[in-house]
Amino acid sequence: MNPEIIRQIENEQLKKEITPFAVGDTVRVYARIKEGTRERVQMFEGTVIKRQNGGVRENFTVRRVSYGVGVEKSWPLHSPIVEKIEVVRRGKVRRAKLYYLRDRVGKASKVKERI
Repeated sequence: MNPEIIRQIENEQLKKEITPFAVGDTVRVYARIKEGTRERVQMFEGTVIKRQNGGVRENFTVRRVSYGVGVEKSWPLHSPIVEKIEVVRRGKVRRAKLYYLRDRVGKASKVKERI
């Protein structure tokens, strides 16, 4: 297929208003969840440990510790399931992927705040 046609179709799928956030930021992700016939919005708050790909294929992963267990969720950035992303605090990091946070416990797993 013609790459220009594919690019045009993908650009139509992109969300227009996305809150700018980076790896290391603490974010609240509001995601739509379907339970049978009902639909509700559930919040997931944690640290962004990775962003990958670009354009319509861009994904991000958020990690938090819940009841002593690390939980990671990944979402496509331009998915209709993601209702909105709210930045709680900005993180100061020097890496593109924060996989090392998986091995850290307690205060060692904190990310410094960017002022």
